[in-house]
Amino acid sequence: MLKATLRSFLAHKGRLLLSALAVVLSVAFVAGSLIFSDTVTRTFDRLFASTSADVTVQPKEDLNASVPTGAVQTVPAALVDRVARVEGVASAHADVGVENITVVDIKNKSVGPTTGAPTIAADWYVTDRSSVELTSGAAPRGAGEAVLDADTADKKGVEIGDTLTVMAQPGSFKVRIVGIATFKTTNPGAALVFLDPEVAAGQLLGSADKATGVSVEAARGVTDAELKRRVAAALGSGPYDVKTADEQAKSAAEQLGGFLDIIKYVMLGFAGIAVLVGVFLIVNTFSMLIAQRTRELGLLRALGADRRQVRRSVLTEAVLLGLVGSTLGLAAGIGLAAGLIRLMSAFGMNLKTTEMAVGWVTPVTAYVVGVGVTFVAAYLPARRAAAVSPMAALADADIAGVGRPLKVRAVVGAVVGALGVAALVGCVTASATASAASLLGLGVVLTLIATVIAGPLLVRPVIRVLGAAFPALFGSIGRMSQRNALRNPRRTGATAAALMVGLALVGGMSVASASMSKSFDQQIDKTLGADFVIQNTNFTPFSQEVTDRVHATGGVGTVVRQRFAPVAVRLPDGRRIETTAAGYDDQVDEVAHVTYAQGDTAAALAGGALGMDVDFAKDHGVRVGSVLPVEFPGDRTLSLKVGALTDQDAAEGFGMQGGLFLGIATVEKYVPGGQDSVLYVNTDPGVNADGLRPRLEKALDPYPQVQVRDQADYKDLVHDQIAVLLYLVYALLGLAIVIAVLGVVNTLALSVVERTREIGLLRAIGLARRQLRRMIRLESVVIAVFGAVLGLALGLVWGVCTQQVLALQGMKALAIPWGTIVAVVVGSAVVGVVAALLPALRASRMNVLAAIAHE
Repeated sequence: MLKATLRSFLAHKGRLLLSALAVVLSVAFVAGSLIFSDTVTRTFDRLFASTSADVTVQPKEDLNASVPTGAVQTVPAALVDRVARVEGVASAHADVGVENITVVDIKNKSVGPTTGAPTIAADWYVTDRSSVELTSGAAPRGAGEAVLDADTADKKGVEIGDTLTVMAQPGSFKVRIVGIATFKTTNPGAALVFLDPEVAAGQLLGSADKATGVSVEAARGVTDAELKRRVAAALGSGPYDVKTADEQAKSAAEQLGGFLDIIKYVMLGFAGIAVLVGVFLIVNTFSMLIAQRTRELGLLRALGADRRQVRRSVLTEAVLLGLVGSTLGLAAGIGLAAGLIRLMSAFGMNLKTTEMAVGWVTPVTAYVVGVGVTFVAAYLPARRAAAVSPMAALADADIAGVGRPLKVRAVVGAVVGALGVAALVGCVTASATASAASLLGLGVVLTLIATVIAGPLLVRPVIRVLGAAFPALFGSIGRMSQRNALRNPRRTGATAAALMVGLALVGGMSVASASMSKSFDQQIDKTLGADFVIQNTNFTPFSQEVTDRVHATGGVGTVVRQRFAPVAVRLPDGRRIETTAAGYDDQVDEVAHVTYAQGDTAAALAGGALGMDVDFAKDHGVRVGSVLPVEFPGDRTLSLKVGALTDQDAAEGFGMQGGLFLGIATVEKYVPGGQDSVLYVNTDPGVNADGLRPRLEKALDPYPQVQVRDQADYKDLVHDQIAVLLYLVYALLGLAIVIAVLGVVNTLALSVVERTREIGLLRAIGLARRQLRRMIRLESVVIAVFGAVLGLALGLVWGVCTQQVLALQGMKALAIPWGTIVAVVVGSAVVGVVAALLPALRASRMNVLAAIAHE
């Protein structure tokens, strides 16, 4: 049996090739994502470990440090003297380093990276652990001199002697580049500007008495852990975090981990789609191969092979296919990872393919996925093959399912579908977002499974409608193509299912994204009353200079500032919730339309008061007049009275969880050093907004990171952010279509082999080659459009239910992108034509007499 299995596998290797491609794609994305993330993790672990001081002292992060306040957390510079006196300290240095600043050249063009990586300004303090070394020019001496990293200098065309403007929190200042520093290890993609240590603190932090941390080197014979214990004991219970080099490297790696997780999960999403769609392709391929080998299997049974041996033979072929596909997929995954590494280098993260990490987990996972997918997909066809009696097989009885009743599918599909519909109905009627989202996920999975199971039941009614015009348009050729698609509902349903999955996904996400865009448009129209919104392109705060320039621009009327603050609120129900509060100037009613359940803007922004979302207040037993303890960064606490409750849609509200907002004076007092994040600007009475915009843009020309947007621009900004998610979905769709095309090609190719004699007879009675090719193309088109119709119908249901979940968050508008839907249906027909090209060409080139004699 083993020899027969191997000979059968090698005899049908051409037919199995397309199925192997699905396995290759699945494994490639899994392996590529693991290799890439392992490579980046190992590279940066080595970077952080080699550049971290033995012990570092930093400000304690007691609240969410990711909230964009603009304030820089600092420690007293005098702390370095206390640390230096600790026994076991060889040296201590007061560090100055500030992220997310802006640096521009003489043309007011930013020299920072465009990839989202930060621009960092720091003091020039070089040790053996430094990540850079001076490779040309000189070190900075005194105010007005700086060193720039070599990668930024090359990309932005900056040379020694050029003048740059550094925009820091205390204000802007100019520096002349006197040296170029090159990374000794991996460049994480950031732009680095180094200043003289004597002036860095004053220019970047506003005071020479501040530092952003202290780096400590241990004396010979003192371990990092022991030095940390001694330093921590000397500093007592102050607001400091003391970390060893390993702990600091681990903390830095965790921050990088979020970025890596995004890439990993995106790639695993591609792998998941490839696996899911590939399953349909493999099931279909094995079902058809078994159908075509009916006589061969019957002979094996007649010669003494039992059912278990036949089943084992087919599963062995599947395992061999999985092994071949996994091996090729692993190799492709290494190539994919290398491509990603080069892509990241193009974006400024200089990784090296020579340092690619391929751990034991990667090949094990690759083979588990590849072999597992093919084994599972081939199991049902293998059982079906084993169930055929020798006599039925010798009589060429159909085991592929043609003409067999679909009662079991109907019952199972109906039960699973009913459960899925119930879950989606529960999702639509739920009042809590978490439960609605859970029911949505369950409903999506169950309705997808039900559609796949019941797909063959839908073949005849749907394809009769879709192909109804074929006889009128193409005569007998059209009629035969329609009947060929109807001949085997199971095969047609499985072939179309591969395309259906991708189109259901894109249909659902298209409805959701269009609904989100429309909802945000309505909310912006409803709530935003400002003529212009001024903010940074990366949504980080900007310096006071920007606010001052806006105020000084002729024609500017009301200017309302917005600042953010991380806070922790103690609620009457005993819960402590960390969230973000927004601070506003008193004239907020002039630039926004706020709906209140109780109170008003004046009461919410008064000193010692705050506003809150009414639903959040009800959930936690808060009412107007309640006094809540509020914690700010740096252990600053304040009791604030609830002055007003807003009744906004969640997406229209202020702040984050709870919709907390308060007067900007309170934020300025309790988050010292903070910066404005947004300016809402109205024109002076009698001034035309179109005339003010160029004046604002001219005034802010020295600050290229700051954008002036009107309401239309603000809507476009939201649309662009939503589109990023949609582009990912389209990419997933593209992958699904590639595999679906392979499935249609495979089905048609095997179908042509299966119908060889039939094709020969048709050719003998006068069917022209061109007519034969057209018949196969039309069959392919109707199958592809059938899959598109099922997928889009399912996707529309998912999209509407998703919109109902979004409605619980205030996004209540429903939008159906009919243009996208029509384009997808047309595109599916094109996919059908493309997929049929090779099978149709092969069929038309058959020798007529040989085809008639084929058994």
